[in-house]
Amino acid sequence: MPLSPKMYTFGCGCFAALGSFLFGYDLGVIAGVLVAPDFLATTGNPDANYTGFIASSMLLGAFAGTIPAALLADRFSRRFAIFISSLIFIFGGALQTGARNREMMLAGRFFAGYGIGSLGMLAPLYQSEIAAPSRRGALTTLVQLFLGLGALVASFVVYGCNVNLEGTEAEWRVPLALQMVPAIPLATMIFMLPESPRWLAAAGRREEALKSLARLHARGDTSDTFVLAELAEIEQAVTDQKQKEAKWSRFLTDRQAQRKVFLGISLQFSVQMTGVSALQYFSPAIFATMGFTARKTLLLQSFNSIVAICGEVACVLFIDKLGRRRPLIGANIIAGICFVIATILQAQFPNSGPNFSQSAAIAFVFCTWLFNLAFSAGIGPLSWAVP
Repeated sequence: MPLSPKMYTFGCGCFAALGSFLFGYDLGVIAGVLVAPDFLATTGNPDANYTGFIASSMLLGAFAGTIPAALLADRFSRRFAIFISSLIFIFGGALQTGARNREMMLAGRFFAGYGIGSLGMLAPLYQSEIAAPSRRGALTTLVQLFLGLGALVASFVVYGCNVNLEGTEAEWRVPLALQMVPAIPLATMIFMLPESPRWLAAAGRREEALKSLARLHARGDTSDTFVLAELAEIEQAVTDQKQKEAKWSRFLTDRQAQRKVFLGISLQFSVQMTGVSALQYFSPAIFATMGFTARKTLLLQSFNSIVAICGEVACVLFIDKLGRRRPLIGANIIAGICFVIATILQAQFPNSGPNFSQSAAIAFVFCTWLFNLAFSAGIGPLSWAVP
């Protein structure tokens, strides 16, 4: 029995979101890698500053990959850009897995980040362009859901390797090697998905755009009323865009374009300023201040990833009913309060101080979980859906 158009489009969106799964996995895996004894020995026992550089080099690569990916997607198609980005990520993952020194690890993190930065931009772009208007919010928030799934898998992989492979090379090489697994089908099978109808229309390939829309929304029926209406709307939007001379220089003169870019950048910037990445990268060091061992922290973060999935699923289910602005504001308020409380607990009841108590440590964990729930239900996914 063939899939309904809605389920088929949803499946295409999920497959494209494998790029976000890679992002989430890479975010989740590094916390366990950085504390592995053999990793530290292999990289020359780096100090805290260099360890931070190893972790953040992935984000440096992600920053470098965004604009080239946009140019590639506009010139050669969305699917081709996803294909190239997946290959770059696999190359970076291979360098990390086989790293023999800190320089090789840094290079691997950078190239993997380059691929992730590209895929993180391309996945929601492709999803928004294949989605029906009524389902666009749900489809684009799949980015955050799959990011959370990647972090969840990474958390349990890292914890399992820490328990069963402690002190060996495999403790950190196996988790790093597994990050390449989802990238292989993404690279080899992306051309089996329909091309973006909007890109095809912009390239002057009207018949292919019509067939792509029909494949996505009408089981291949090119005479379907909805498909024809969507194509007309896309063609009108493409015409309007060409009349406005959509060039990079437009962002220097067009106030409306400047406002849109500012909002998009501000949302993504605010996501990073919540501190979520610090909790992901350096959770063993952060939780150690509250008396938790590295192994216990990895286990707690695994359960925290489950909490995140609950929030992300809720967002996918309800985003098109609740809107964007109010959930985003509410989630930021909750996350901010949680972070303030957690910071106070860490400052007043550290493990090394006379005021330390187990109750404060438990409250600290609860705050980080509630923060993650708010982030995953609103801040993270809506930063992709709103722009």
